Amino acid sequence: MTAITAEKAIDRRSFESLGHANHGWLDARHHFSFANYYDPARMGWGAIRVWNDDVIAPNAGFPPHPHADMEIITYVRTGAITHQDSMGNVGRTAAGDVQVMSAGSGVRHAEYNLESEPTTLFQIWIEPRSRGGQPSWGAKPFPKGERSGKFVTLASGFDEDGDTLRIRADARVLGATLRAGESLEHSVGEGRHAYLVPATGRIEIDGVPFAARDGAALLGGRTVTITAIEDAEIVLVDSE
Repeated sequence: MTAITAEKAIDRRSFESLGHANHGWLDARHHFSFANYYDPARMGWGAIRVWNDDVIAPNAGFPPHPHADMEIITYVRTGAITHQDSMGNVGRTAAGDVQVMSAGSGVRHAEYNLESEPTTLFQIWIEPRSRGGQPSWGAKPFPKGERSGKFVTLASGFDEDGDTLRIRADARVLGATLRAGESLEHSVGEGRHAYLVPATGRIEIDGVPFAARDGAALLGGRTVTITAIEDAEIVLVDSE
């Protein structure tokens, strides 16, 4: 985990500094150590273990492979992803929408771009609050208009968040869209960890500039002000 002093409570990870792997059908950037990319200073952020920025070519994707004891959230930015798993679930998640999979005691799944255009997405892994349990999958559309100028909870492990996609972690996945010049605040609780990425547009966080697809690691115990320099779409995970 990156060490951040109180004087530097916002750590900017530029898109250019991220881990990079281009497999032809998959062009991936890694905010944290993943697969063949290893950076001891970027092993995770609290319970957040993976944040991959993937571009998947048309009619390509991830063949069936196993997972266990991880909450896996997919936020589709453009195009669509089609999911299949060993529980018998099949679903297509389109741009702006979210799917979650609790791997639990073990599951196999595949993710394919069956569209005629590239699909871009964020895949986020969060450690669950406990190991094991029955695996599960779910998806939900989130019209962007509902999150205009404010954060909307896309997935949550907290009962008080009601009708949202459920994950088995003490975490929330939030989304917002901001018009140029608009601002919003987010309070990161004491001892918690937040990670924010603008999917599109340039923003500032307490005056620190971020370009699209840069990452921001935020320490707990403070409230930050996020201001859009351009129209922006933002994804934020607030976790242990």
